[in-house]
Amino acid sequence: MKMQALALAFLAAAAIGGLAWVFIYPLLSGERKAENRRASIAKPEPGARQVDKNQRSRREQVEGSLKDLEARRQKEKSVPLSSRLTQAGLNWSPRKFMILSGILAVACFAMAMLLGGGLLGAVGLAFAAGFGVPRWALSFLKTRREKNFLRALPDAVDVIVRGIKAGLPLFESIKVVAADAPEPLKSEFLAIIETQAIGMPLGDACARLFQRMPVPEANFFGIVIAIQQKSGGNLSEALGNLSKVLRDRKRMAEKIQAMSMEAKASAGIIGSLPPIVMLLVYLSTPEYISLLWTHPTGQLMLVGCVIWMSIGIFVMKRMINFDF
Repeated sequence: MKMQALALAFLAAAAIGGLAWVFIYPLLSGERKAENRRASIAKPEPGARQVDKNQRSRREQVEGSLKDLEARRQKEKSVPLSSRLTQAGLNWSPRKFMILSGILAVACFAMAMLLGGGLLGAVGLAFAAGFGVPRWALSFLKTRREKNFLRALPDAVDVIVRGIKAGLPLFESIKVVAADAPEPLKSEFLAIIETQAIGMPLGDACARLFQRMPVPEANFFGIVIAIQQKSGGNLSEALGNLSKVLRDRKRMAEKIQAMSMEAKASAGIIGSLPPIVMLLVYLSTPEYISLLWTHPTGQLMLVGCVIWMSIGIFVMKRMINFDF
């Protein structure tokens, strides 16, 4: 009983102390008066209200641009084949791409059947050649084009900044970049000029750059131009800050790539060991390993090994690729 009474007394004292801390301490410590003084100081004067309103308007525009960016990222998850071909820098139609993929699949199927690989192995090879290899090549071309674009974009922004400071209009500065920049930056800025020439506002034409080149840096450029076209401001300063951000992002990407090279080398060695060992065993004792593609059980095992190796390579790739 004595222990229960002590426990109840302790809990009651803790509750009373908590209520006193919440309601009485602010009055005794002067925090309430300090808050009132800060509130009175923070009241905007009539001249400052207009500045606050302008800042709020610019903030709303930035928030709207960020919402558009998020919506574009959601759309990017389901990009149609025609857009992917354009992003890879190919002038092919989706029909031509599908026909070439089918021809490649049929050729690999026939070659596997002629070499005695069996029906299951031929089907697996045809599927990989007709579905996997063309899309991998498309992704490779798209990534290489984006890297070339990002390599030249900061210098192009600097050229635009110098042109604006020299008194040239923004459109004429973009023309200078389109005339002298390397590919693919040249073709993308030519597309901006052509789009603006048919009547689209320059801000919207720059914003459409992200559809053809889906990288955050292209979206940053379009957002800066669109906001400046709508609300005005010092465009040379804004683009100068953008150039600094682009160079910082490029420097960070190179640092991340250097830090992850050890993991990439390890993943490459681990992923290449099974086919290398298989090739060496085939060169030394062909009759021993040829059961993998001549016997039905071996073919099934070979297909399973390819699937599991593909999953492992995909997981390692996801582990060593960093988004920033």
